[in-house]
Amino acid sequence: MKHDAKLNAAYAVCREIARREAKNFYYAFVALPEPRRNAICAIYAFMRQADDLADDDSLPRDERRRRLDAWLDGWHGVCHDGYSSDLVFIAVQDAVVRFNIPLNLLDELVAGVTMDLDQVSFDTPDTYATFGDLYRYCYLVASVVGLVCIHIFGYSDPRAEKLAEETGIAFQLTNILRDVAEDAARNRVYLPLEDLAAHNVMLDSLLHRAPGAPPTANERALLASIAQHARVFYWSAQELLPLIDIESRPALWVLVSIYHDLLNRIEKAGYDVFSSRISVPQPQKLGILAVGIVRMGWARFLA
Repeated sequence: MKHDAKLNAAYAVCREIARREAKNFYYAFVALPEPRRNAICAIYAFMRQADDLADDDSLPRDERRRRLDAWLDGWHGVCHDGYSSDLVFIAVQDAVVRFNIPLNLLDELVAGVTMDLDQVSFDTPDTYATFGDLYRYCYLVASVVGLVCIHIFGYSDPRAEKLAEETGIAFQLTNILRDVAEDAARNRVYLPLEDLAAHNVMLDSLLHRAPGAPPTANERALLASIAQHARVFYWSAQELLPLIDIESRPALWVLVSIYHDLLNRIEKAGYDVFSSRISVPQPQKLGILAVGIVRMGWARFLA
């Protein structure tokens, strides 16, 4: 009984973290049956802890890496001996066992977080030379999440794994487009340098621009090229939907719909991600969620 109470408390903490922090993901979580919802919230809380440690700008990067390594060692200790006082770790451990989530995927997720800590010097911006390099980053921070999620969603067709990987790429490219200005303020440019060169965009024009200055024609073309990559990968999300368990499909549909809407809004704004941060308004998210909940009820009826 004590174990059940502690586990319930652990999942409650994770649900609260997800509710507070997961601006887009949480709407999809609500459309899942409770056991799967709890597991997804636990994985999100795990991701949030790692990301917060890596992004703590109040600390030097070597200290952030040291703390992240210590945190990861703590997680590995839980995997080895099964004990933890960390409520997030308790929930994640239960989710891993319950849904047969490969532990190496969580290590890959943390590896993606640490990529942002590999800056050569504080004066050197974080960049990626090619789209292939960017794809690897997106795989570690987003596709791995997709691979974890399909274990929770449930699937039997191995094709779902590649499709989940590419769905993660679509989501992360959308995030990158939305956050160009915010990332540049932190000395990060995720747009590949080869793409900047192809569109005659100087790195400094992204890193050091007048606040709120709209994009140039070349910058718009650059961002549109990244959006086109994302749109190709969104087709994978549509192919993934019928391959996961029927009761999980509404949640994935909600998530894909919100992110795809975000990409459409970026395009409709003429790729002006500098004047203001583009987002999907809450009423639209709630409308998408409402449809998802109806789909969830229908899925349960058919199951």
